Amino acid sequence: MKPIELAQWPPLGVDWYYADKSVCIAHGDCREIVPTLGKFDLLLTDPPYGLGEAAGKNKSRSVLAHSVDYGNDTWDTKPAEWNTISRLIGVAKNACVFGGNFYPVPSSSAWLIWDKENGANDFADCELAWTNYGCAVRLKRHRWHGMLRKNNETRQHPTQKPLDVMVWAISLCPGEPQTILDPFAGSCTTARAAKDLGRKCVCIEREEKYCEIGAERMRQEVFDFGACSDEKRA
Repeated sequence: MKPIELAQWPPLGVDWYYADKSVCIAHGDCREIVPTLGKFDLLLTDPPYGLGEAAGKNKSRSVLAHSVDYGNDTWDTKPAEWNTISRLIGVAKNACVFGGNFYPVPSSSAWLIWDKENGANDFADCELAWTNYGCAVRLKRHRWHGMLRKNNETRQHPTQKPLDVMVWAISLCPGEPQTILDPFAGSCTTARAAKDLGRKCVCIEREEKYCEIGAERMRQEVFDFGACSDEKRA
């Protein structure tokens, strides 16, 4: 499968909050911005599911380890509309949507399962991502709760995914996707994973404080993911 080449980088017609040779971050509504961008190799995103995780819920749920208070916001009061998700899936050759079990997604053999190994609490034990990758179901274990986070990764968003998990999701996609879109970017973990893998990524986030967190993450040094590559080959 030939990767899609964006005609211009950074893509024209957007007032980018941050842009470098690998990543562009836009502050705004993906429903307005995505139609101006063209096609991508991969949609990789984690939309809000309407579970209220932005409203200070996280701070009261820990049993084994302290959970961070991320404040009280409203962006997760209702799930992203299926019509929006469906249109977003259509702008990329391949798609990986975390929380796909909350939506009427097409039948797929290629679900990704992230086992959070998070111990005794009322969080879900796993998170599911719907994909159209065409592979069998895949499972990744990565502890992610309070202070008990594999690699001691900094967590800056209430629904942030581990960097290793997003690298894994990209690495499983057929055709080695070179252009990646995350229209619900949060703290821009998708972009960090894409940049570390030498890919290009467009992120869109409506909360400006997370755009700034994402921009700061993009200014950090590139991480070594040789271990992830070895895991994929195993």
